[in-house]
Amino acid sequence: MPYRPTHRQLEYLVALETTRHFGRAAEMCHVSQPTLSVQIALLEKQLGVSLVERTPGAIAMSAMGEEIAAAAKSVLATLDEIVTLASAGRDNLGSLIRLGTVPTFGPYFLPHFLPQLHRLYPSLRMHVREERPALLEEQVRTGVVDCALGQRPQDEEAFLFEEVCVEQIFLGVAGNHPLASREFVKLKDLKGEPLLTLGRGHRLLENVRELAALSGATMAENYEGTSLDALRQMVSIEMGLSLFPEFYARSEIMADRGLKLLTIRDWPARRDIGFFWRRSSARSPHFRQLAMLARKTAADHLAIRAAAP
Repeated sequence: MPYRPTHRQLEYLVALETTRHFGRAAEMCHVSQPTLSVQIALLEKQLGVSLVERTPGAIAMSAMGEEIAAAAKSVLATLDEIVTLASAGRDNLGSLIRLGTVPTFGPYFLPHFLPQLHRLYPSLRMHVREERPALLEEQVRTGVVDCALGQRPQDEEAFLFEEVCVEQIFLGVAGNHPLASREFVKLKDLKGEPLLTLGRGHRLLENVRELAALSGATMAENYEGTSLDALRQMVSIEMGLSLFPEFYARSEIMADRGLKLLTIRDWPARRDIGFFWRRSSARSPHFRQLAMLARKTAADHLAIRAAAP
């Protein structure tokens, strides 16, 4: 049988990668520094690679050390999931779920979903954190969060994705904009119009870039939003046009007379929304159950076109 590192060796390596200091890593793992140092050296010998570059008073991880530490985080997260699965069973979805969500969707959907979830699983604890899509995938991969709610991940081979709904994306214009009298527009109507968008790391930026390229609209260079609320305010004072996902639109814009939502007839923008998690996760049944409940919430409470189970 090939050599396999022990879980303690992986814990020591992750602690060392986190602290970049043997003493602090040992404290984190509640062992002596010599114990940790010996195990790291043994791990290097058994793997046949250098993981740590040692210099007087400081250490640095080698490129291989960084890669193996990232893999170790994923392995340790899987071990934690196995323990959770065994100790809690399936009746309460594992007692705790650390959920990541994108800020353009979670805040406008979870207030409908979490009360339903709590009624079915009153002892289930949910720890929710918002993050941009690019960082969220990495946090799922390394076990910082157990699963995430957002758009279909770009690295589809690394994750399982369970669709919840297909969300329409609207064009928002100021209430007194010449286009505001319409119910829909065509791409040619947007030529020369300034488009506002969120900053880097948000997938909505990609949608706006695509729209600009197809329509001849321009990317506004004097403003980069940090939130959908900020974009809405800028659109309402005629700084430009922007795109708004349907859940946000239903929650925040429908009653706003200073802003009009339009569909783009020849550019039917939509985005797939669902839960995704690591393919190696032992808790796939839990997360599939979340997705099933979320599909019902999407259909019952927000009346959008929900994905079939």
